[in-house]
Amino acid sequence: MGKVHERIDDRLRRFIEAQHVFFVATAPSGPDGHVNVSPKGVGGTFAVLDDHTVAYVDVTASGSETIAHIRENGRVTIMFCAFEGPPNIVRLHGRGRFVTLYDEGFDELLARFDGGVDESLGARAVVVVDVERVSDSCGYGVPFMSYEGERDLLPAYMARKGVDGRAEYRRLKNRTSIDGLPAFDMDAPAGG
Repeated sequence: MGKVHERIDDRLRRFIEAQHVFFVATAPSGPDGHVNVSPKGVGGTFAVLDDHTVAYVDVTASGSETIAHIRENGRVTIMFCAFEGPPNIVRLHGRGRFVTLYDEGFDELLARFDGGVDESLGARAVVVVDVERVSDSCGYGVPFMSYEGERDLLPAYMARKGVDGRAEYRRLKNRTSIDGLPAFDMDAPAGG
């Protein structure tokens, strides 16, 4: 049976920080468009900022659905599952905003993370979620899986591209969502 919590307490924080992967879910407004669920897991790119605020480094990738949906309506859910140890699922529901590498304040936010991921390794934004609902549930249906290590492919790929190559990649692949919504704007501060 699930339980709703008033905040991200120390027990939930320890659970969240121990997970190697999390999932980000967003959707456009209205009855049309695609719901998006993105797995994330580059080490050191998630942080609990306080009892009601979390953030993660959004690394340049082939899509930009999360940014497009946050830009449109702000709704976001982040989910963590225990694949090792006692079963548990934690969901953080809230309103997201983002600061891109072209915005003021990006470097200060990026400094809050332990992962050492910066623009040279593909960091394109920091997504901040003001958490409105915290819940956990049993997780009995989640299988055991063992963590074997990080895949360093994406950061290494972005590092090889160089500054101009990363900017061109974002220009080609991240400007709109798969539904045609505006996503990663390289010309103006985002705010989200």
